[in-house]
Amino acid sequence: MADASEANPDENPMNPLEPSMSLRKPPQGTFREEAHPPQPQLPEDSAVTKAEKVERNGSNYRDADLSEIEQSPAKRIKLGKEGARLGESEVPRFDEQRAQESDAVAAKTTSGHARQKGIAPVKPEFLAYPTGSKQSRDTVTPNDDAAETLSYQQDGRNGQASAKKKVKSKGQNTSRKFGSSKDAVELCMSRATSSEFSPKECRFGTGCKFEHDIRRYLKEGKRDDLSTFNGLCPVWSVKGTCNVGWKCRFAGSHMQERDREDGQRELILIEDGSRKASSDHNGGGSSEAGVVNIVGTQQKMELMKRKMRTPQADAYTEWMDKSAKELEKQLHKGRKSEFQIDLQDGQKGGAGLVEDKVAIEDARAQYTEPPFLPSEKRRIYFGPETPVLAPLTTQGNLPFRRLCVSLGAQITYSEMAMGLPLIQGQKSEWALMKAHESEMTPPAFTSKGCIVAEYDNSKDFKFGAQIAANKPWQACKATEVLTALCPHLRVVDLNCGCPIDLVFRSGAGSALMDVQAKLEKIIRGMNAVSGDVPITVKIRTGTKDGKPTAQKLVERLAFGGHEANEIGEGASGVAAITLHGRSRQQRYTKSADWQYISECAALIESFNKKGDDLADTIQEADARAQPAGNKVYFVGNGDCYSHVDYNDHLQNAKVDSVMIARGALIKPWIFEEIEKGQYLDKSASERLTYVEQFARFGLETWGSDEMGIGTTRRFLLEWLSFAHRYVPVGILEHLPPSLQDRPPAWRGRSDLENLLGSDNYKDWIKISEMFLGPAHKDFSFAPKHKSNSYEIEAEG
Repeated sequence: MADASEANPDENPMNPLEPSMSLRKPPQGTFREEAHPPQPQLPEDSAVTKAEKVERNGSNYRDADLSEIEQSPAKRIKLGKEGARLGESEVPRFDEQRAQESDAVAAKTTSGHARQKGIAPVKPEFLAYPTGSKQSRDTVTPNDDAAETLSYQQDGRNGQASAKKKVKSKGQNTSRKFGSSKDAVELCMSRATSSEFSPKECRFGTGCKFEHDIRRYLKEGKRDDLSTFNGLCPVWSVKGTCNVGWKCRFAGSHMQERDREDGQRELILIEDGSRKASSDHNGGGSSEAGVVNIVGTQQKMELMKRKMRTPQADAYTEWMDKSAKELEKQLHKGRKSEFQIDLQDGQKGGAGLVEDKVAIEDARAQYTEPPFLPSEKRRIYFGPETPVLAPLTTQGNLPFRRLCVSLGAQITYSEMAMGLPLIQGQKSEWALMKAHESEMTPPAFTSKGCIVAEYDNSKDFKFGAQIAANKPWQACKATEVLTALCPHLRVVDLNCGCPIDLVFRSGAGSALMDVQAKLEKIIRGMNAVSGDVPITVKIRTGTKDGKPTAQKLVERLAFGGHEANEIGEGASGVAAITLHGRSRQQRYTKSADWQYISECAALIESFNKKGDDLADTIQEADARAQPAGNKVYFVGNGDCYSHVDYNDHLQNAKVDSVMIARGALIKPWIFEEIEKGQYLDKSASERLTYVEQFARFGLETWGSDEMGIGTTRRFLLEWLSFAHRYVPVGILEHLPPSLQDRPPAWRGRSDLENLLGSDNYKDWIKISEMFLGPAHKDFSFAPKHKSNSYEIEAEG
């Protein structure tokens, strides 16, 4: 982005919180400090976020507090060698095809300018520099994969020099402080929500290190109240009460001083009875307004102390281990294979063949039956009218999902939670399961075609949980406790696409695609213990470029693997499969392969057709062991950035729906575009309204005290690190826009549009101050990657 002062000399918007500061960007060439230091691990970070920080910062993963992720050095070395070998010699078939197609098409715009590959086609009048000038050629195009591959270099895989880089990065990481947002004098919690002369008893008594004098705290301990949101506390305006009481940065809006009969004046907190009653009726309770799937401290402590039992998971895991040994013995040691029987058919005659087949049936009869069958699952639906918001690490928090739902997202997922920390009752992982009441509303449903029998849209809702696990027992236990403690789950999704190194090395995420029999076993186990909650899975095309394995995996999950069919188990019971059209090695470079996605969609179509043909016949499988209604949904994922992309994938790839990740982070109103079927040229003021909404939702989620405002500001800046990449469609010369395109330096149509498009993190902080007030003196923020390389955060 370049300064637009020349294009709009009369516009000079001021910061409403600091009139002396202009929102106009500094002139071109003015020095602006840029810093991209690594971020430290925070106590509230989930296991996945910790893993990402270690990967980004190049620290030795053994130094990280990731005891729940097992290491596999041998596998890491093997993959490193294979990855290097593939990078030098092999060119993926589908990537080569895509490149040839892109080179063959040189689209001409109405002005006659050819669209350059990889460059956003900004109209000439909005370019900061003339096309072909030295400045335009010097414009740095961010490499989305560069920051990610940096971790491999710092991991000792790229020559001897990498060891020095690793040590240097580690040193920077240990000295780096993320910053904090705390009051100068902290108020004791026994006084936080009490009237001045009616405090609760402090268990520390006179030895308490926090302030007990409310008047002194208000005068010296906290910063002045904020004037944003019209000075009204966002939490109080929804709930009728504020759970942080005097610590609220809007405390003046819900406090008053009253006269007592003894002549003294007392400070009290006021409540709105009607709003409070409405909030309590909607499940808001006393702490979190309109939030569901809240797991109590007592339940997490029981998990931590291993007092919470998982009888179904334990029984089914024991059966899986036993049946696996029996199957191994029967298939590989105890009898001839069916192939051998076929070869000997002519020699032995019909009697011999019958004898061998009887032996096979006898062997099957010796298998131990499972301790119980899965429960029949709740019916779900994916269709053209249900665009899906992908599970997004860090950015896929509750306020952002809530914003997307308000703009038309029909299905949402939690951030990916690791299975073992869930079983251990870790607070950070269980916090990911919280959902807003807006996610409990039914998804859109207008289809008049063939649908799942007995589907009741009024009982369906939007929110599902996503977990990752590397062992069947972990997945089963995590699923059982999830469905027991979180009653508002549409589905439980197993992540088999996460490319993060630490997750992959542990055998979870995309590593499961290389052990398909194990993955099928995990799906069957989850399906058995999940009650009526359907099980879904998200995968990639494979782990290596040019060697896609998803097609075989889709076939196995839909029809059942060889081992399962040997003992008559049939399909795995998975209710939906989401395929991201890139390999694990590819990460987020190049374009997603939708041709391959369409080939996999054809397999699912054949499975669904087979189920329809067998319906109401003697050969129909037990409904308890099958996906809901004998139908598997198939969702595509990758590079969806407009309603044109969405409709194209539905029509040509024949998927049921499309999952959207980075496209939603850059422009959350993509769901609105899909619903209306047209491009929406959002003005800068409209986009700023979405920032205000996020800030309001964040305060409702994390609190309106100093710490809650700091948390809200942090996650708002994380989102703005994506959102600033949006180039308004009104200044583009060619449509549709491409998610893979990077814009040249451009001028917006107003100074506010320039500010929203700035890639300087200090401008993002300036935007946050419009709604959250000046940042705390100890608060600090820096982008996780240089430029815009945030793609490893998004699962799509």
